[in-house]
Amino acid sequence: MKFEKLVISCAVLVSIMWLSCSPIKNQKITPVDYVNPYIGNISHMLVPTYPTVHLPNSMMRVCPQRDDFTGNVLHGLPVFLSGHRGYNVFNISPYQGKENIYTHIVDYEYDNEIIKPYYYSVYLDNIATEIQFAPSCQSALYEMDFRGTDTPYLIINTYGGILRAVKNTVSGWQYIKGSKTKVYLHLEVEQSPEEIIPLGIPEEEKNTVLSAKNRSIVFRFAPDQRKVKVRYGVSFISEEQAKRNVDREIKSYDINVLLKEGRNTWNRALGKILVQSDLEKDKQVFYTSLYRFYERMICISEDGKYYSGFDGKVHNDEGIPFYNDDWLWDTYRAAHPLRVIIDSEKESYMVNSFVRMSEQMENCWMPTFPEVVGDTRRMNCNHGVATIIDCYEKGIRNFDLGKAYKACKGAITGKTLSPWSKAKAGKLDEFYKENGYFPALSSGEKETVPEVDSWEKRQPVAVTLGTVYDEWCLAKMAQKLGYNNDYEYFVKRSLNYRKIFNTQTRFFHPKDDKGEFVKPFDYSFSGGLGARDAYDENNGWIYRWDVSHNIKDLIKLMGGNKAFVQELERMYSTSLGRPKYEFYAMLPDHTGNVGQFSMGNEPSLHIPYLYNYAGEPWRTQKRIRNLLNQWFRPDVMGVPGDEDGGGMSAFVVFSQLGFYPVTPGLPMYVIGSPTFERASICLDNGKTFEIICHNYAPEHKYIQSVKLNGKSWEKSWFSHDELMQGGVLEFTMGKYPNKNWAVAESAFPPSFEMK
Repeated sequence: MKFEKLVISCAVLVSIMWLSCSPIKNQKITPVDYVNPYIGNISHMLVPTYPTVHLPNSMMRVCPQRDDFTGNVLHGLPVFLSGHRGYNVFNISPYQGKENIYTHIVDYEYDNEIIKPYYYSVYLDNIATEIQFAPSCQSALYEMDFRGTDTPYLIINTYGGILRAVKNTVSGWQYIKGSKTKVYLHLEVEQSPEEIIPLGIPEEEKNTVLSAKNRSIVFRFAPDQRKVKVRYGVSFISEEQAKRNVDREIKSYDINVLLKEGRNTWNRALGKILVQSDLEKDKQVFYTSLYRFYERMICISEDGKYYSGFDGKVHNDEGIPFYNDDWLWDTYRAAHPLRVIIDSEKESYMVNSFVRMSEQMENCWMPTFPEVVGDTRRMNCNHGVATIIDCYEKGIRNFDLGKAYKACKGAITGKTLSPWSKAKAGKLDEFYKENGYFPALSSGEKETVPEVDSWEKRQPVAVTLGTVYDEWCLAKMAQKLGYNNDYEYFVKRSLNYRKIFNTQTRFFHPKDDKGEFVKPFDYSFSGGLGARDAYDENNGWIYRWDVSHNIKDLIKLMGGNKAFVQELERMYSTSLGRPKYEFYAMLPDHTGNVGQFSMGNEPSLHIPYLYNYAGEPWRTQKRIRNLLNQWFRPDVMGVPGDEDGGGMSAFVVFSQLGFYPVTPGLPMYVIGSPTFERASICLDNGKTFEIICHNYAPEHKYIQSVKLNGKSWEKSWFSHDELMQGGVLEFTMGKYPNKNWAVAESAFPPSFEMK
């Protein structure tokens, strides 16, 4: 309680400052008013974002059920989204007509749609019905205004489960597709129906009022009933718990109560960072990105208990809420580090949840893609270790580091490194252990190793580079625990990226099990679909820079500072080399291009900051500002690629503030180019870290000088401790670069530090 009061007090003080400097006088424009959930709903190839309605990090999430942003019809109304980019569990369909309706889900023509983080409304043309929706944490409320004159109905559908109806309530459960995890439902309608119709159920089952797979309960209301209100709760534990959830969170059928609560909840969350700018579009991009960041992970504790998809059991959370639904390959880079700064208590709950997940699985391995159905083990590598050590290095230590180390070490050494696999370590892993790199297939060689996915392939360079970074993180954990032998072993292995570095081309190059580089090889196009025979989703130009724990050594391999900068510039200057339709047919994730650079995928996020390590921070300032302006805009195509529920959005939040955590595991931030005249970060310790730009103008992207707490600052980075002490970071900005700021080697960001 003391902690909550501290955060609220800080947020109130900063809110007063923010409102006083708002360019729109006499209007209570708050952070949530800048959020536009439609930003990024369309992109070049993939679907970057979804217009999700939810409260921060809450279990209840919904988004419109249509084929895509431009979908011409809605397929019923959503009840519960099974996970980030998951599918809808249950469905409700209002209907009105002179004749009975005999369909499980109604398709609607629609218009006048409004989506806010805490609110959804839409007009259903073909049944003349206005819909309003508001969520709580584990429950929600629909208000349906039937504007026609025909008899109103409400259809509640399960895609694969059981429903029961008694009076004005429906309860039941449904499996999440492809799993043994159940979602339970308890739904109540304020207006009692005149008739309950178990749609599609055989005659002999009607007395049980039971619905099976893809069958429905239909409520028929009185012909003059023009408004229907529905409140419901969901649970992973039981139908009874679903009822407790809705009873706890929604006391009445007044949607305005939920709207007020939801708006305030979002403003408390978004108000932890408050910004001032002349450009409204920058604030829209910023707060929408921050809203995306809060989409995951979700708290699934329900009255002190939670269901775990990792062992299929219900557990007591012992006072530490359990969080789930995270794609660590996407979120370890920026999303988790951002939460360390503005919501450290919640981040500690998440780390504890990772440890619990590992204990609940058969082999006690740290998860990679934890979801409500369990660990789906997608993508490559085991980057949970990076999140663990980053938290520990930044002072979040209320978890068992020894248990976390055991789980991380087991995942890296006991589980196969083959992407998208849950198998134990096999032949390829033994080769990696002995030779220090994951072997590629030679040209024309067919796969024979059973744990390699036929679609995802070996991804040998991505696996090698990602795993040596994981081993560096593991070495740091071992050192903290006093496991000196493990430390020496893993820190040495963390340099094995050198084994696949081609000194002739200065690229990381796939190498076969005979120690030969695979040839012929094109760093732009070789590797098959998504470059998976060599890299993963991106080509060799992106993975060339994927040594985030030892940039200093990478610069040496490239030939020194000057050569390093030249090669960065060459990446941005090298054309796609093929028509776009051919390039994206091979590399659909490699979008947001500036030359061969891809702003649209997570492995690229740290690259624009690397100029700082070679003594030319002005180039980072130029590049970051240009990338933000080119690719992140307040429109439906304003996200350049697969945003992954907060992974890329956290990069935008950091970059607009003016710094970025290039190396999770090192408690420091690399300076970029702040975009706001003023920003205030309300820290969890009650202090405030302010960022002020003097000589501010939107086009002034270049740093002329810096002060930290009134003292001249000549380094292109600062530490996490300096951030958390609070204070003021002052930038003097200009239209043209100051090529003499932070150019001495002593100013370069740290790399490969082992304490």
